[in-house]
Amino acid sequence: MGFLASYIMKGRMQAMIVASTLAILSLILPPVSIVSSATVALVTLRLGAFEGFYVLAFSCVAAALLSFLVIGNYQFALLYGLVLWVPVWAIGIVLRETRSLSLALQAAVLFGVLGVIGFYLYNPQLSEMWKTTLGQMLPAGAPVVDMQRTIGVFSHYMTGVAAAGTVFSLLFGLLLGRWWQAMLYNPGGFKQEYLTLSATPKMGFASILVMLLAWASSGFISEVSWNVTILLFVMYIFIGTAVLHQVFSTMKLARYIVPMFYVTIFLIPHAMLPVALVGLSDAWVNLRNKFSNQHTPDGV
Repeated sequence: MGFLASYIMKGRMQAMIVASTLAILSLILPPVSIVSSATVALVTLRLGAFEGFYVLAFSCVAAALLSFLVIGNYQFALLYGLVLWVPVWAIGIVLRETRSLSLALQAAVLFGVLGVIGFYLYNPQLSEMWKTTLGQMLPAGAPVVDMQRTIGVFSHYMTGVAAAGTVFSLLFGLLLGRWWQAMLYNPGGFKQEYLTLSATPKMGFASILVMLLAWASSGFISEVSWNVTILLFVMYIFIGTAVLHQVFSTMKLARYIVPMFYVTIFLIPHAMLPVALVGLSDAWVNLRNKFSNQHTPDGV
């Protein structure tokens, strides 16, 4: 994807073309939205907040015009562009100014947490809204009683799940933009930065307190806490992945073990739980330091 990154950095017009076109395409192919947001991230990281906002704003206009020409409606595309690009632009500024991927990760999760709390303050009965929405999606012929029971359980956590999906997409866009930046201007820099992802002990203690609150309380407080815990889970998945990548890269046959690790996470979602636990425990038990005296045999 180096050619695309090079094209984006040729100028404002090229960046806006890529961002707006891919944003419209992502309405059909949702994963493409990550590449679109990475475009704004790359410009922001390399050229600063103003240039990033310039590309963001005019990409919104371009996406709205494209949408108007294709389907005769511009409002949805304009709003979609703002929702897609403003968060990654803001997190890009954090990363550019602090030069800390860990702080940018925590900022993204914090935005998600504030969003969850804000939604619950606006509508304390969000679970009822999700129950209605999910109920309308039941396929014809489905066992209604069993499905409604399942929906009744999951509806209490859907706000956190939706926020986690948004944060995942945001972070993947930021990481892709950072990888492009390193590929163009600092080869090898992204790997070094990514493998140092970590959380402070204070963040670890705060996370555990939220989990204990979710488990020990009930009603509204418990539901909000569980949904916030889901977002914290996202943060520790990223940290745990970086930790285990570093650990596995010190082993024999690392060039095979590391790719298999990522394949396992992708194919077996349940594997994310132990990965997240590793990320949480890393705040106190620095596994990377325990392996730091070992040589990375395969340069993974």
